[in-house]
Amino acid sequence: MIRITDILDKITDYHPEADLDIVERAYVYTARVHAGQVRLSGEPYLSHPLEVAGILADMKLDTTSIAAGLLHDVIEDTHATVDQIGELFGPEVLHIVSGVTKLSSLSFHSSRARQAESLRKMILAMADDIRVILIKLADRLHNMRTLQFHKSGKQRQIARETLDIYAPIAARLGIYWIKNELEETSFKFFQPDEYSRIKILVAKSRPEREKYMETVRGRIQKKMDEAGLQAEVLGRNKNYYSIYNKMVSQNLPFEEIYDIIAFRIILDSISHCYEALGLIHSMWKPIDHKFKDYIARPKPNMYQSLHTTVIGPFGERIEIQIRTWEMDRVAQSGIAAHWSYKEGRRIDENISKKFAWIQDLVDNQKNFLDPGEFLENVRIDLFQDEVYVFTPRGEIKTLPRGAIAVDFAYMIHSEVGNQCTGAKVNGQLVPLTYELQTGDIVEVITSANHHPSKDWLKNVKTVKARSKIRHWIKTQEKERSTSLGREMLEKAFRKEKLNFNTLAKSEKMAEVGTHFGFKAVDDLVANVGYGKITPLQVVRRFAPRQEPEEGQASIFNKIVGRVVRKKRLKAGVLVRGVDDILIKFGKCCQPVPGDPIIGYITQGYGVTIHRTTCVNALRMNPERQIEVEWNQEITETYPVKIRIISHDRVGLLADVVGSISKHGANILNATSETSENKMVDSFFTIGVEDVSHLEKILSAVKKVKLVQEVKRVG
Repeated sequence: MIRITDILDKITDYHPEADLDIVERAYVYTARVHAGQVRLSGEPYLSHPLEVAGILADMKLDTTSIAAGLLHDVIEDTHATVDQIGELFGPEVLHIVSGVTKLSSLSFHSSRARQAESLRKMILAMADDIRVILIKLADRLHNMRTLQFHKSGKQRQIARETLDIYAPIAARLGIYWIKNELEETSFKFFQPDEYSRIKILVAKSRPEREKYMETVRGRIQKKMDEAGLQAEVLGRNKNYYSIYNKMVSQNLPFEEIYDIIAFRIILDSISHCYEALGLIHSMWKPIDHKFKDYIARPKPNMYQSLHTTVIGPFGERIEIQIRTWEMDRVAQSGIAAHWSYKEGRRIDENISKKFAWIQDLVDNQKNFLDPGEFLENVRIDLFQDEVYVFTPRGEIKTLPRGAIAVDFAYMIHSEVGNQCTGAKVNGQLVPLTYELQTGDIVEVITSANHHPSKDWLKNVKTVKARSKIRHWIKTQEKERSTSLGREMLEKAFRKEKLNFNTLAKSEKMAEVGTHFGFKAVDDLVANVGYGKITPLQVVRRFAPRQEPEEGQASIFNKIVGRVVRKKRLKAGVLVRGVDDILIKFGKCCQPVPGDPIIGYITQGYGVTIHRTTCVNALRMNPERQIEVEWNQEITETYPVKIRIISHDRVGLLADVVGSISKHGANILNATSETSENKMVDSFFTIGVEDVSHLEKILSAVKKVKLVQEVKRVG
C-alpha cells in the first residue's frame, strides 16, 4: 500500500512550492472516517483513496485535486457530510468531491439505462470541471487493479463497462497510459481465454522479436547520429488488447500482424522531427497511405506526432512515431499535462478552446433520452478518427473519418443539412454519399423544398447529422402514428360502447397517460400508433375485464387459463409492461441469454429481439424500441452461428464436432470449405443455453489441434 509520504514526495518532485497542508489534512480526515472499513481484498479501505491520490500525483495534478482524490468516497461511504467537507477543505474541494459522488450514486431499472446515465453525467462533469473525471479515471484504474477479488460475473460486468466508457474517455482526453492499462486489464477479465492465447503467442516469439527490435533500433539511432540529431530511439511491444483488436477487425491470424513492435524517435524540436522523417524515408520505402502528420494537424486531445509506416530491412512493415520531448509528455499525460490548476496560475484560455469538443459533446447529447441511442452516439464521438476539409471560404472543418457530404452540410447548419440536394468537392459534382477526404474543398447545394431522406442514416457518421435526420423523421412518423393511434382507439372504445373523442378530453384519460408514463394524451395516442401500447390496454383502464367468480369458472376457462399460463412461461424474453406478445429473435445477430438485448416493435409481427450492439438494431427508429429482459426462469436453447478457421488435417471435423457435442450443444447446421492453401473455413450453427455455455464451447474448440481462430458470427 502506498503511503502518504510517498504521495507528498511525488508532489514535491514536480511542484516544489506546492502547499502540502491541504493534502495532509485530507489524509488525516479520510483515515479517521474510513477507520474500521475494509475492501474485498482484506486491506484497510484507506488503501483505496491513497492509491487514487498516488495515481493523481503520477498525473502531476495540483494539491486541490489530490486532496479531493483522498476524499472522493467519504460522502458516499462514511458519516461525513457535505457541510463538513466544505467547512474543512473549502468550496473548490467540495465541488469536485460532490461531482465524483454524483457519478457513483446511480440506480436504474436496467444496466443499459444506468450505463447511459453514468456516461451522460461524466460528460457534464467534464464540461463543468475536468478534475472530476480525472479522479473518476484514477478511481476506476485502482478498482481494475484489484478486480480479481470480485466474483467472475461482476468482473465481466465491470470490465465491459470499463471498455465501453472509461477507456474511450481516457483516450479522448489523451491520457494513453491509463487508457492502455484499463484496456489490458479489462481484456484479461472480460475475455480471459483470448487474453491467455495472445499472451502465449507473444511469449513464444519474444526472444526473436527482442533481437529484431534491437537491430532496427540500432540502425535508426546510427542514422540519427550521423545526421547530428540528438535523438532517443525506443522500441516497444503493442499491448495484447491492441493485437487482439487488429486480429478481429482485419480478420488476420496472429502470424500476419506486422506491427506488434513499434518504434518511437524523440527529438528536441519540430524541425528535427521533419528532418528525422526524411532520414527514415531515405533508409526505407514509406507506405504512402500510412503517413499521418499530427504535428501540423493535432488531434482534438492535443496529441501531436508524425506517424509513418515503412518497408523495413527484412521486407517487413515497421510503424514509427516521431515527436518532440514536449509532445511525448502530452502524449503520455494528455489533458492533465495542460490543464493548469497549479496554485497561483490562471487557466490557459487557448487550452480551454482546444477542449471545446467537450462542450460540443454536451450539446450533441442533450436531446437523446433513449439509452441505446445515447450510448451509440457518444461512442461515435469518443472513438472518432478525424479528417480535415475546407469550406469554399477556406475555413477548416473537422469531421470523423468516413463522414459524407451530408455530415458536412449539417455541420454548417441544420437547415443546410435538411435542404441539401447535392455537393461539389474540389469543384466537381459528387453524390451526397461521397466519403470526404482530408484536404477536400466542399460546397453544399441546397433546395428550399427538399427534405432529409431516411436512407441518409445508413451513411452519415456525425451525431449532429444523425440526430437532426432522426428528429425530422420522428416528427413525420409521429403525425402518422397519432392519426393511426386515434383510429385504433376509436374502434376499440366503440366495441365497449364508449366515445374515445369525448373521453380523450377528460381528466381520467390524462391519468391513464400518466399511468403509462406519458405527459400528454397525444403522446399516449402516438404510442398506440407506434405499437408500444395496445388499444386494449387503454380501454381496460376505463372498462376493466369482468372476471368470473371462482365457483362459477367454467371447465373450459380453467383449461384455457392453464394453457395461457403455460404458454407465457415458455417465453424466453420478458417485455416490460406487456403480456401475451409475439416474440421473435433477430437472425442478424442471434441473441442468447447473457447478451444485452433490446426489443423493436413491428406492427403486426410483435417484438423482434436484437443484441444491443447489432448494426441493424442501431439503424432502427428508437421510437419503436422497447425494454426487454431475459426470463431467468426459462431454460431453452438458442441458435448461434460460429466460424472456425483451421489448418486442414485428417479427422479435423470429427474432433471439432466431438468437442461441440461434449459440451451438450446440438449442431443445427454445418458447412465447411477447404481453400488451395489448405486452410479450412467452417460455419456451424449450434444450440446453446446462454453466453457462458457458448464461451465454454468456443474455448474448447480453440484447443482442437490446428484450429487457428473461433468466433461468433453476427
